[in-house]
Amino acid sequence: MLLRVPPCPLMALTPRRDQVLRVTASNEEQIALLRALDEREDLQVDFWRDPTKPGRPSDLHVPFPSLQAVKIFLESHGISYSIMIEDVQQLLDEEKKTMMLARGLERSASTFDFASYHTLDEVLCSAEDGPNLRQPGTTWALGSHPALSAQFSTGGSNRPAIWLDTGIHSREWVTQATGVWTANKVTPQWGLNCLMDIFFEIVTNPDGYAFTHRGDSSRCWAPTRSINAGSSCVGVDPNRNWDAGFGGAGSSSSPCSETYRGPYAHSESEVKSIVDFILGHGNVKALISIHSYSQMLMFPYGYKRTPAPDYQELGVGNKVWVHEVSLAKKAVNDLAAVYGTEYTYGSIVDTIYVASGTTVDWAYENGVKYSYTFELRDTGRYGFLLPSTQIIPTATETWPALLDIMLHVQQHPY
Repeated sequence: MLLRVPPCPLMALTPRRDQVLRVTASNEEQIALLRALDEREDLQVDFWRDPTKPGRPSDLHVPFPSLQAVKIFLESHGISYSIMIEDVQQLLDEEKKTMMLARGLERSASTFDFASYHTLDEVLCSAEDGPNLRQPGTTWALGSHPALSAQFSTGGSNRPAIWLDTGIHSREWVTQATGVWTANKVTPQWGLNCLMDIFFEIVTNPDGYAFTHRGDSSRCWAPTRSINAGSSCVGVDPNRNWDAGFGGAGSSSSPCSETYRGPYAHSESEVKSIVDFILGHGNVKALISIHSYSQMLMFPYGYKRTPAPDYQELGVGNKVWVHEVSLAKKAVNDLAAVYGTEYTYGSIVDTIYVASGTTVDWAYENGVKYSYTFELRDTGRYGFLLPSTQIIPTATETWPALLDIMLHVQQHPY
């Protein structure tokens, strides 16, 4: 029986030099070859950024034993590549060392360091004295881990609300770290807002996030940790599990794929709990789902190219979604004004790739007009292993973009 091996390097007696390759296909045939490469279980490669269209780079993590075979494959088919990360293990070692040092300083000073990565237990402990906390659901896999959510409200019931989530893909550590920083920022700047509530799920995939802290072999785990009947492969991509074009292009029916959509829509408790909350609340006006990496701000649709009806209602010229694009443009401009970090923006399908069953498409199709997804730093130099020195800069520059969207929603009720 073939077992699914997580896409980060395993511990070994001899150094492993796993690499991340920046691969660029020049035509659709090469795109198909790269996708076929991803399905080969013997190579155990993992696309950190998927091959989408000719000329657009993708990032491919290759385990050390497969490096020679993969490079020969690429060269034999004329697919250009360069080495993006020379030694994945070196980044993992540096990450662990930095976390250990920060943990020691935190214990001695009895403080929480927002500039460090933390385990799930550490994040949960840090939130004990925070805003009103709620746990919309508990996930069950190898043990149980509660999802951490915060509510920012001055009272009242069923007020217009904004939903934010970070960490739905567990390996995207900078998103959970940004979530903790942002929740701390929201408390004084939005916590007294008497017009709208904010619901913020900071650790959206808790079982997956806890698993990424188990060791090098699990650090780059992205899906949930649910058991798939009839398969040795574990987990579902929680951003392909929503009932919006579910089962379409950009998702996989294979339980061993990184984009496995699950047996049916909302099969994952991490997804179902959000669905139940938003539908039950009935007055959520915006949803912002925060991912990494690629430096993008996107809105529906991901599973189809047809312009969403509300964009026409808000003003369309030559298929340019004026109202939404202008808000997205303002957000990325204000983000760039902080440190000069450049973001691209647009619909998911036009900006990054076709993706069915996504959070923002489901939210939009269920009445949440202002549905956005961020892809935070970087553009591939470190990928999912972004150094902790970039946590505060990432969170700091993202804040004005979030504020643009939140204030716009408040000022444009519907």
